[in-house]
Amino acid sequence: MLRAGDRSAAQARWLGTGLLGLFLLPMSLSLEVSVGKANTIYAVNGTEILLPCTFSSCFGFRDLGFWWSYNGSDTFKILINGTVKNEKSDPRVHLKNDDRITLEGSTKEKMNNISILLKDLDFADTGKYTCHVKNPKEKDLQHQATIFLQVVDKLEEVDNTVTLIILAVVGGVIGLLIFILLVKKLITFILKKTQEKKKECLVSSSGNDNTENGLPGSKAEEKPPTKV
Repeated sequence: MLRAGDRSAAQARWLGTGLLGLFLLPMSLSLEVSVGKANTIYAVNGTEILLPCTFSSCFGFRDLGFWWSYNGSDTFKILINGTVKNEKSDPRVHLKNDDRITLEGSTKEKMNNISILLKDLDFADTGKYTCHVKNPKEKDLQHQATIFLQVVDKLEEVDNTVTLIILAVVGGVIGLLIFILLVKKLITFILKKTQEKKKECLVSSSGNDNTENGLPGSKAEEKPPTKV
């Protein structure tokens, strides 16, 4: 059995764990930043690429700050930064270190989009791009998400031969099963009709035999009418 001191210590630990959970719960449900499902994106040299970034906050935002940073093999720099006054206003850019970058997102109608478009790509643009967001309404809570951009000479064509073969095999198997089921139903229908015809023939044959043998109910027992 637990002594009084042990019980008090256990209760204190549970209380501390509960308070910690209550403290962390709002943080886990508050500011979130996303750059999409893909961790790495590819783009061809000389083209342009959209770097996606969206944010969400359960508590809303006011004078929200955002910025994009670039981290290459030997370079780190802030590409663009700005603020969003509230949910009814679009982002306002305060600093842009690269003329090739334009802000493409909108924060109106709860879109919360602060994506950027990077034009005239060069191989040197390969690296990590991080979208940062800071919300003063949540005591300057900050969150970020990173996406890796790989600039290539040309995009490799995906060989779909194996996929097509698998789809063809699966489609053939499904088609064969459907064909077997249809044949089975057709055979069952034919057998059922054949059995019904046999029954009709047996009944008809039995009636004819009774008539020929003069059994009750047959024409043989009918008597001619009596003449007066």
